[in-house]
Amino acid sequence: MFWNTLRNMFRRGTGISAVQIAVLAAALLAYPCATLAQHGGGGGGGGTGGGMNGGGRASGVDVKDDLKDFHAALAVQATSQQILQYDSMLKSTAAAGTELQAFLAQLEKKDSAPALAGRGTTLEQELEKALTENRKFLDGLSGPQKSGLRDLIRKLMRTDSDLTQQAKALNQQVGDAKAVAQQAASSAQNLGHAFTSFQSQQLALGEQMGIQDPNQIQDVIFNLPLVRSLVNFGNQPIAITTSRVISKGVAEGGQNTFTLELTADMSELQQNMTQVLRTQLDKSDRCGERIAIQDATLTPLSSAALVVAQLHFERWACFGRETTNELVEGNGAIEVKLTPAVAEDGTLRLVPEIRRIDAQGLVGELLRSGSLGELLRDKISEALLSTVRQAGDFKAMLPPSAQGYASLRHAEFQGTGLGKLIVVLDGEIRVSNDKATSLTSELKERSSSQENMPGTMPR
Repeated sequence: MFWNTLRNMFRRGTGISAVQIAVLAAALLAYPCATLAQHGGGGGGGGTGGGMNGGGRASGVDVKDDLKDFHAALAVQATSQQILQYDSMLKSTAAAGTELQAFLAQLEKKDSAPALAGRGTTLEQELEKALTENRKFLDGLSGPQKSGLRDLIRKLMRTDSDLTQQAKALNQQVGDAKAVAQQAASSAQNLGHAFTSFQSQQLALGEQMGIQDPNQIQDVIFNLPLVRSLVNFGNQPIAITTSRVISKGVAEGGQNTFTLELTADMSELQQNMTQVLRTQLDKSDRCGERIAIQDATLTPLSSAALVVAQLHFERWACFGRETTNELVEGNGAIEVKLTPAVAEDGTLRLVPEIRRIDAQGLVGELLRSGSLGELLRDKISEALLSTVRQAGDFKAMLPPSAQGYASLRHAEFQGTGLGKLIVVLDGEIRVSNDKATSLTSELKERSSSQENMPGTMPR
């Protein structure tokens, strides 16, 4: 049956791509009758068992159940970035396993207490790295992934806890030279059992997330060096660090599709948001408006970002050369939600929306219905958009052989721990067969090169 085959593909961790999934889904939606027929019981095309009353459905399985399974499997699939993180996690675990084997070999030698203590320290450090990488990977899973993989995550966390306890017990005994010979062997054996369970659960989790053989990852997933670029707001430079992951997709009809993920760290913009808006908005006209940004914050909001700006506003009128008169004065606050979007021509834009205004009197009226609110909204949007566009500049982010063939498909803001904001830009690169070969070669070469440092982008 088609659905069973598809589920098995997920369970075996074949690394099915997003494009392949989309094609499969489209086929199912286009040919629902074929799907229904696969669930039917016996009976030929002219038999009575295939009527609309469902008499021929011997399995008793509803198509909706299969669709539910399909979407559940799709929801837990690893992203390209997660595949790389998973690979890094397994390498840390493997390094700890190597140290464990070396420790066990040292344990068999006579008069090995001093050397064993040194080897135990190294083992402790490698185990700690492996456990840290494991917890970091689990923390980075999305909500749907944590829900769909709940049982596997619990088992892995249980083995994580067991491994931690066994490592502590062995470390205490290795630190006591008198206890090494009598007790360390038993503790090491317990640690070995815990380590094996820990490693097995990591592999089970990866399989369920559709991660293929880690040894093949380097041939289809290219983790390019970080790019650190600068955006200048007046005299305020803002550094944006962007990670780049390019994945091989499907080859069809002489065309090769590569998926592209750019993830930009916006934390420095967050830290300097007040100063950035001051360079964009502060003004002090003798006869006219005076705006002073007092404070500004930039925080994640679902798939969008939220800017909250507090300001002082004044409007002055001049009468003659010497006389000025203050017409309006007051404080206010404005909240602007910014949602990334990709226009029909493939360009990145931000959709700004004023969420809330907190101000009284004329200042409140100007913010709600006058030019002041629109000015703040537009300037806030421009400042953030210029930064995000720098992070998604294909000329700076992609190898030359890919620049003319890349297109942006999706963009969104995401929050990480402690309110940190990142922007994730998804796209694709479509090239012919001959160009795919040169692009793959270039990606392999660049994936091992040093960090790129493009020049400053003036604002």
